[in-house]
Amino acid sequence: MDFSNAKELLELCDNNKMSISEVMKHRECDESTSSKEEITEKMRKVLQIMRDSATMPINTPMKSMGGLIGGEAKKLSDYREAKKNISSSVLSRGMMYAMAVLECNASMGLIVAAPTAGSSGVVPGLLLAMQDVYAFSDEKITDALFVAGAIGYLAMRNATVAGAVGGCQAEMGVASAMAAAGAVELMGGTPRQSLDAASTVLMNMLGLVCDPVGGLVEYPCQNRNASGVANALVATDMALAGITQLIPFDEMLDTMYRVGKRMPVELRETALGGCAVTKSACEACGMCG
Repeated sequence: MDFSNAKELLELCDNNKMSISEVMKHRECDESTSSKEEITEKMRKVLQIMRDSATMPINTPMKSMGGLIGGEAKKLSDYREAKKNISSSVLSRGMMYAMAVLECNASMGLIVAAPTAGSSGVVPGLLLAMQDVYAFSDEKITDALFVAGAIGYLAMRNATVAGAVGGCQAEMGVASAMAAAGAVELMGGTPRQSLDAASTVLMNMLGLVCDPVGGLVEYPCQNRNASGVANALVATDMALAGITQLIPFDEMLDTMYRVGKRMPVELRETALGGCAVTKSACEACGMCG
């Protein structure tokens, strides 16, 4: 049960009366010759790694290898505990978890690339926050991860998830699209609504450059993971409210890819443009040697 694009995925869902997560499970079984129980158990392990990487830095703040980040997730946690946050409970938790995962990654901890290390905080950030607030079971969250996986698969098959190829719109954009699609199914939305949400995210993040300070996946990457959660939440609510997208996911993905390829090389993970060449950034990383 394979699909090469979002249109085929929707047809499989409609024809078989299945959710995106169920279709993706069937695809994984067919591709790996593993049983449904085996692939589900693997996804549970993925969820546990995500949970560990999202909580460890909150309990034990870590300084990144490059020294540019460390302790931000704990600050957000303390801010929330003091009830000073003005964002919603889901968003404030999602920001905290997303930034924690990037701190874990930059400190050489174990994370799940979703779809990349630099964008690894968005999917766990949003889904774990929703689990906290709505008390979803781990089974429901793993289903949402299969939905996220379907979106990531389509992006890798038909475009790119690499900042070096398509800019941060490819990394953060796809991560946020994955999170939004999973969140929609988690909240009872339809497959079409999940794909509408994914399309909305790519549209909102179109053109985002990849400009890591010092060439390190630390800053501004960590901040953008938090903003990616917010973008995913916006798209999720819009889709669940019944707002459809004029441009379907397949076309939006193709657009993102074409825009990425037209970006100057300085804005595609080379640290030669954008935030990376500001005076303060260069001073922070020792004037790049």
